[in-house]
Amino acid sequence: MKALIDLENLPQHIAVIMDGNGRWAKKRGASRIFGHQNAVKSVREIIEGCLELGVSYLTLYAFSTENWARPKSEVKGLMQLLINTLESEVETLKNNNIKLIVIGDIQSLPKQCQEKLHKAVETSQYNTKLNLIIALSYSGRWEIVEATKAITKDILNGLITLDDVDDELFKSYLQTKDIPDPALLIRTSGEVRISNFLLWQIAYTELFISEVLWPEFRKKDLYEAIFAYQQRERRFGKTSEQLKV
Repeated sequence: MKALIDLENLPQHIAVIMDGNGRWAKKRGASRIFGHQNAVKSVREIIEGCLELGVSYLTLYAFSTENWARPKSEVKGLMQLLINTLESEVETLKNNNIKLIVIGDIQSLPKQCQEKLHKAVETSQYNTKLNLIIALSYSGRWEIVEATKAITKDILNGLITLDDVDDELFKSYLQTKDIPDPALLIRTSGEVRISNFLLWQIAYTELFISEVLWPEFRKKDLYEAIFAYQQRERRFGKTSEQLKV
């Protein structure tokens, strides 16, 4: 499948809803955290695949604001997994020229997680080959509400006027203000929903639903999604005829 991919027509930004860890673990009679632990290999594979192809931005939906409602033992296990992964992968970011960017309500994370994230972001800030965006304690609605609050505050302080507010200005208040919108959104495990992810940014994103559970997702599955993306005509509201002019 990799040989079929047109390297001149790559999605500049791929976003992934990594779903199916719990079901994968359940099939094996194990706890949900076992599924999350085994999902780390999939993350490495997809990052490697994007590096090999030359994709510039990869966003992974790691933990939503709604995930805080999960059993305390699972949340605690996820936070510890995050800490362990950050500790072990900082050198990998450096060696592979990967810049780590984190979006979400980071202040809601445990202090140790915040410290490890800050160190990884700071260490990788000058890397240029792949921008790896991790969404933690994130939701699209939360992001839009926060942007609205910030805009309102600036209007009240006289920094901007109501008439200044348009699509471009609103985007500048989002967590992804310096990141292009995703061209391709992949969701694993066969679920067909957005799950409160990048709601503003995916207005014209191509969606690809994979039946593969995330812990089993590999490069070949990434290639399949990219190939399917390349077979589509992205019209952004226009007609096919207009694109040919």
